[in-house]
Amino acid sequence: MNILIFGPNGSGKGTQGAIVQKKYGVPHIETGVIFRQNISKKTPLGEKAKAFIDRGELVPDDITIPMILDRLKEDDCKKGWLLDGFPRNLAQAEALWAALQKEKIDLDYVIEINLDREIAKNRIMGRRLCKIDNNHPNNIFIDAIKPHEHDGKTVCRVCGCEELSARADDQDTAAIDKRHGIYYDTKTGTLAAVNYFKERVKVISVDGSVGVKEVTEELMKKLG
Repeated sequence: MNILIFGPNGSGKGTQGAIVQKKYGVPHIETGVIFRQNISKKTPLGEKAKAFIDRGELVPDDITIPMILDRLKEDDCKKGWLLDGFPRNLAQAEALWAALQKEKIDLDYVIEINLDREIAKNRIMGRRLCKIDNNHPNNIFIDAIKPHEHDGKTVCRVCGCEELSARADDQDTAAIDKRHGIYYDTKTGTLAAVNYFKERVKVISVDGSVGVKEVTEELMKKLG
């Protein structure tokens, strides 16, 4: 089963992607990891990509897409794959689709996690890190994982640690708005890419505003 997954920052895309990966036994492929692997191995494409990255420029699609295709052809992808983080806009969607068609690589499903932009922003800004374990889920804007109150203090809902903090980048509203501006753009951005695929493959849309368990249940039901 070959799948693309989309969702704005704050939608739980990473969590659901990991669940899909585990259930179907397919590799979770992230473009950032592909870049790092090609650069560290000093592949021809990696060397080209590094030159752009070193200059602070975006890596062109004619370098990124061949990297992705090379990864999709590896042995662990023979039973399927879950591609995350690409395409980010309409032009990339068109280029990726053309490349997949040329290589005769099927795309079975596109997963879209829907979430209101303001809710997505609040979720990012509401994340709190536990000093004892950063993996303890705490978010002041999500009822299911909201930190507890104890003796007038906000404490970790898992271990009771009194030291919760917010990551600086989670509070950078300009950066969040910039990323979301690209994602929610229905003309040339990521949602335009999702709409492009809706005309070509089965797109499974799920409501990301509910709890993780509910999102997973809806997703698994639709994937079959």
